[in-house]
Amino acid sequence: MAPLPKKKHSRSRTRRSRAHMGKTRIQLSKCPACPTFVRPHHACPKCGIYKDNYYVDSPVVEKKVVDFITK
Repeated sequence: MAPLPKKKHSRSRTRRSRAHMGKTRIQLSKCPACPTFVRPHHACPKCGIYKDNYYVDSPVVEKKVVDFITK
């Protein structure tokens, strides 16, 4: 048989042990080519740039991206 707890843990003791399980905010940084906020180590969802490389096909912003890369 599995062991059982001898006594009930109090509410404060339970919450104290779960104190490190809180949610953290998503860290965002600005895209260097456009004013969109981007998660770190991800391509920009609007223009598709990541580390000065073009990853997403979007003909609308292609001119803006080419201008950024040629700077």
